[in-house]
Amino acid sequence: MSDRPARILVVEDDGVIVRTLRINLRARGYEVLVAHDGRTALQVAHEDQPDLLLLDLGLPDLDGVEVLRRLRRTSAVPVIVLSARRESDDKVEALDEGADDYVTKPFGMDELLARVRVALRRATSGSPAEPGESTPAPVRTADFTLDFATFRATRDGVDVHLTPTEWRLLAELARHRDVVVPGRQLLQAVWGPAYGRESNYLRVYANQLRRKLEPDPTHPRHLLTEPGIGYRLQV
Repeated sequence: MSDRPARILVVEDDGVIVRTLRINLRARGYEVLVAHDGRTALQVAHEDQPDLLLLDLGLPDLDGVEVLRRLRRTSAVPVIVLSARRESDDKVEALDEGADDYVTKPFGMDELLARVRVALRRATSGSPAEPGESTPAPVRTADFTLDFATFRATRDGVDVHLTPTEWRLLAELARHRDVVVPGRQLLQAVWGPAYGRESNYLRVYANQLRRKLEPDPTHPRHLLTEPGIGYRLQV
């Protein structure tokens, strides 16, 4: 982003929620765009390049997950899903398609705004490290390499695209390579101090990283789960 206010696209067909979000976001200095259906959202996202999306799953034309799937073909813009769907499978599907966060309706405005700030800060930091944290040394295994200074990942010599969230997760594991990192510690390092119980976030992202980096994702050699404890990057 430049010096302009962060631009947030609200994708929601409920007029009351749209008005509430618009008032609260504008009051905090954000520029607000609105789309009431999925096809319009994709068009606005392409033309106006928002800095963050607040995406409802229950849209009148396309399902929100389908909107997310299509968006991720061309954009890494942060997406916070807003949904009345409380089932774990819905959250996992949204995260698996590239959502950065998931907020269940009804939600508290203070909580949502805090998550918006965290998502925007992560997206604009330009580094997998938070202020005061060191950039991890490169990771080199027989199967893949990770360079946290240049954001370059390769598998068998071929470049692999990793999302900002995936980089942050790997960075925290790389700071403690070969040591089990508790799930709560990972969640707070990647998503922020308000997180700690969203173990499904870690499960989804670990599986995505295994598909991208491990030669056999079903029998990982490097990104290992320690049941009931956390995860370990085995180098």
